[in-house]
Order: sequence, then structure tokens, then C-alpha cells
Amino acid sequence: MIEERLAALEDRLRRLEDELAITRLIASYGPLVDAGAAEAVAELWTEDGEYDVEGWHMRDRGQVRDMVESTAHQSLIAAGSAHFLGPASVTVDGDTAEAVCESLLIRHKDGGFFVWRAGANRFHMVRTRGGWRIAQRVTRALDGSEAARKLLFAPRTIGKPHAQG
Repeated sequence: MIEERLAALEDRLRRLEDELAITRLIASYGPLVDAGAAEAVAELWTEDGEYDVEGWHMRDRGQVRDMVESTAHQSLIAAGSAHFLGPASVTVDGDTAEAVCESLLIRHKDGGFFVWRAGANRFHMVRTRGGWRIAQRVTRALDGSEAARKLLFAPRTIGKPHAQG
């Protein structure tokens, strides 16, 4: 009986540690991308991890790094920006997980700040030797579209990437 209780407690602790690690990974994206830390941002993904955002579909770590190093992104952060990913709802199933959250891109202009973009995000995560990594991230603008709403409220697809919206 004690062994069963201990095993159950260990399972609960591991799930909490996994959820915390995933939450921290997602939260680290904003500061890293706003710092222009291209290699660190790319390391959040698996080698073949995908990032599908507003018509830009990156298919591996190198393409994520290239996005951060791009003239468009460098101009954005040089003018002042803050990528904020809100608290994530995380569901862990063994060595895979899904997380859903909203995001804001805040820009600096004329001495003030304004929300430039709001997004819906769905992450498919996998546990690797180096810890949790993003296997797929899909982001859609929260512009009233069905695609964005589907990312926020859709059946969990643990174990397989989410269908493109």
C-alpha cells in the first residue's frame, strides 16, 4: 500500500514538474525573441520542429533561427517590441504534451506602446534528452477567424501534431 501511494505521488510530482518545465519554456520565448537571441530561440524547438505563423511556415530549427535573424524581425525589435505569451493550459501524456495560450505582440511607437497583434497558439511538445521541446507551434491571429478559435478550443491531439488551421 505504501509503495502504491509512493508511486502515485511520484507520478503526480513528475506531471507537475513537466507542466512547470513546459510553462517555463513557453514563457521564455518572448524575452529570447525580443533580445534577438536567435540560437536560444531555435533551441526551444526540436531539430525538425515546425512553427506556422501567419503564412510563414518554418520547418526546422534553422528556419526558426533565420526568422529571428531576419531583417523584418531585427527591425521590429530595434524599434521596441514585447512578445508576451500568456499563461498556458498544459496537458501532459507521458513524453508528449499540448499547450494552448494566447499571445500579444506589443510595439513601441511615438513614445508609447500599443498592441500590434493578438494570437491564439497551440503547441505540440515532446520530451527529449535535453528536456521538453516544441515539435510544432501553430499561431493564428485572434481576428475573429474560426482558425484561431479552433486552436484555443479543440479536442486534444496528444501524440500527434494538430491539424493546420
